[in-house]
Order: sequence, then C-alpha cells, then structure tokens
Amino acid sequence: MEYILQPWPWYVSGPCIAIIMFLLLYFGRTFGMSSNLRTLCAIGGAGKRVEFFKFDWKSQRWNLVVVLGAIVGGFIAHHYLSHPTNIDLSQNTIEDLKMFGFENAGQSLLPPELFSWDAVLSIKGLSILIVGGLLVGFGTRYAGGCTSGHAITGLSSLQRPSLIAVIGFFIGGLIMIHFIYPILF
Repeated sequence: MEYILQPWPWYVSGPCIAIIMFLLLYFGRTFGMSSNLRTLCAIGGAGKRVEFFKFDWKSQRWNLVVVLGAIVGGFIAHHYLSHPTNIDLSQNTIEDLKMFGFENAGQSLLPPELFSWDAVLSIKGLSILIVGGLLVGFGTRYAGGCTSGHAITGLSSLQRPSLIAVIGFFIGGLIMIHFIYPILF
C-alpha cells in the first residue's frame, strides 16, 4: 500500500497514458477536457441559441465519464491515498515566494494565500477568476482545444497545430509567471 501513496515514476505513469491514448486513437476517440464543457452546454440546450453547440452530443457521452472519473479519482486520491507532506522547494524559491506574500511556502500544495475562501471571494480573487476564466475559455475555443487535448491527444497523433499550441502554452506560461504574476501578487 505504501507504493501507491508515493508519486509514481515516469516509467509507470507514462506507459499508462500511452496505453490509454492508443486505445482512444484505435477506437476513433479524442481526449480533451474542454470538449466536455461543450457537451454539457449542448445537453443544457445551448444549441438553440448558439450554432457552435448544435451537434450530436449523445456521441460524446462517453467523454463525460472521463469528467466523472477525474472528480471521483481526485476525491479518492485526496482523501484516501495522500498524506500531507512538505514540498521540497529550493531556498531561493521560498525566498521569492515570501516576497510575493506567501508566508508558508512549501507547506502545502494549495497555499491559503491563493486558495482560501477569503482569498477567492475577495474582489481581487473574483476578478482573477472571472478574467482568467474568460481568457481560458476564449483561448480554448480559439486554439481548437485545451492543453490536455492538444498536449496528449494532438501530440500523440502527430498533429502540427497541436505542437504549435503546446509551444504557445509553454511560452504563455513563462510570460505569465515571470511578468504578469509579479504584477498581480
């Protein structure tokens, strides 16, 4: 049981992802979490108002099982398969985070300065959630998929647009963490 509580090495988790991707490609399916939002909107009747949501959502019901599995799996992993541990951060990272106002850097995966209800329900927290949600939604639609869809499905099926999108995701992440994040926090 102790083995399952530890992070799995790449040579176990990587082939597991590869097997799942092989099966999805073999059966003509694609993986991506953002497509589930489109399916849920279509189920809710959004196709009556917006052309984008007019499609055969019943053919995508299988993908909703992925969402359910992610929720149930996350709950099981958090409550039964993990134990709180300190995160091994370098001293430079801890000092940099303290400059941004993180008092207990490395003590938790979800720092309360960002993830407590007080932080989320503040004007700043709500503004970041709303603007971030709009940007992610727009970016997902504009890029033709989300990070998981492009990075996992797109790259495994050797799609050039997915390679370009993944490179863009990394560049955007670097810009965010080095330039925008210091302004916000």
